[in-house]
Amino acid sequence: MTGTSNRTGSCVCGGVKISAGTASNSVGACHCGTCRKWGGGPFMELNCGTDVTFEGEENISVYDSSEWAERGFCSKCGTHLFYRLKGNGEHMVTVGLFEDQSNLTFESQVFIDTKPDYYNFTEKTHDMTGAELFAQFGGEPD
Repeated sequence: MTGTSNRTGSCVCGGVKISAGTASNSVGACHCGTCRKWGGGPFMELNCGTDVTFEGEENISVYDSSEWAERGFCSKCGTHLFYRLKGNGEHMVTVGLFEDQSNLTFESQVFIDTKPDYYNFTEKTHDMTGAELFAQFGGEPD
C-alpha cells in the first residue's frame, strides 16, 4: 500500500454518499468472473478498511455474493459501491466513486489467472492468481 487518504464520493444519483477515512492510495483490480459479470470488466477498487461511513444507507442494497463477502450497490441508480468482507467489515470501494482521484497508483491485480485475453494493462503491478490470493487471505471464490 502506498499510504492512505481521507476520500469522499457518491453514487451517480447522489442517493448514497461515502466517506472513507483511510482509503488506500493503491488501486487494485480484480479479474474474477463474479467481478467481471457484476461490472462488465475488472473491479477497480481502493481498500478503505473499516473506517467507512455512508449517508443514504436506505438506498444501499447488499447482495450476499459468497460465504465470506457481500457486494453493495445503490438501489436507486444501480451504481456499484463496494465489496465487503463479512469477517472483518473491510471495504473495497469502487475507485470511480471518489471525487478526488489524485495521488493514486495502480499497484495490484488479483485473479490474474482468469483475466480474459481481450484486455491488458500496461502498468507493472503485483499480480496474484486466485489460488495465491486465497492462500494468503483464506476463503473461497465468489
